[in-house]
Amino acid sequence: MTEENQDMSATTKLSKSREANWPVVLFLIHIHLLSLYGLWLLFFEVKWKTVIFLLFLTSIAILGTTTGAHRLWAHRTYKASTMLRVLLILCQTMAGMGSIYDWVQYHRLHHQLFATEDDPCDYNKGFLYGHIITRMRKLSPHQEKVRESIDMSDLEKDTIVMFQKSFYWVLYGILFILLPLNAPLEYWDDTVLSATFVIGFLRYGITIHATWLIESAISVWGLKPGEKSPPDSNSVFILNKSFWPHYHYLIPCDYKSGEYGTYDAGCSTSFIRVWAALGLATELKTVETPSIQIALAKAAKTKLPIKTCLDQAVAEQKLSEDHYLKRG
Repeated sequence: MTEENQDMSATTKLSKSREANWPVVLFLIHIHLLSLYGLWLLFFEVKWKTVIFLLFLTSIAILGTTTGAHRLWAHRTYKASTMLRVLLILCQTMAGMGSIYDWVQYHRLHHQLFATEDDPCDYNKGFLYGHIITRMRKLSPHQEKVRESIDMSDLEKDTIVMFQKSFYWVLYGILFILLPLNAPLEYWDDTVLSATFVIGFLRYGITIHATWLIESAISVWGLKPGEKSPPDSNSVFILNKSFWPHYHYLIPCDYKSGEYGTYDAGCSTSFIRVWAALGLATELKTVETPSIQIALAKAAKTKLPIKTCLDQAVAEQKLSEDHYLKRG
């Protein structure tokens, strides 16, 4: 038996049971309860400048997670200049969801184990589990072992990412807590309660759910086996279900894949295009329609897995020299 096979055998023997992470459980309970009071203040007491500031802070935090942690660092859908990487690091820090390195490692674990019972965000167990319950549990010994084996060498070579990892809690204290909470008090004389509960707790409550949705969105906007789109129910007026969330797990390197069930649309995709136009983002990766058609035809003809055919089609895809993705 080879060393690699021995490691795999040892991993499969590890316990797959997950224990409750009680400090996190208590933390999340308090965050949500305090966020509810922040929501009441938002409607009845805060100044309009604080509302605008709340929208601004949550927007840039989510943007730092979607276009930065997710599309740039987790899946390498494009390359970013040093200035853009620094900007995205600062924005992602304001999400308060841990360092880029740790977030990417967990997300890559989710992709590696996707749609299996070992996936920490297994959408087969329903939205409630994949979105909330899993966050309240520790990873099993088996999942921890798999996470440790994930290749993170690309991030370890990125000095900006590793700087944030080393000094995350200092940056967190300044960018996530100190500066945002001070602004309403210092610049437009809002109350301490408004700053604490709206800019503090409510902002964090919104941000964590938006970030969790990146890994649980498939339970909301993705098609279940046998479902059609649009569905034969009134949910079509609320949810726009499609195959695009599943497509992301087949080809995660496509920069057009939206985190919230869309494709080739949405704020994050638009920002990447703006950065590309400014020369800050280059080598944007996507899959042309003919490449998809070739992959599907090959899968039907050879009976090979669709993902295998897609990977090969993407590798063989040739873009013309004047194609917009090759500019810059």
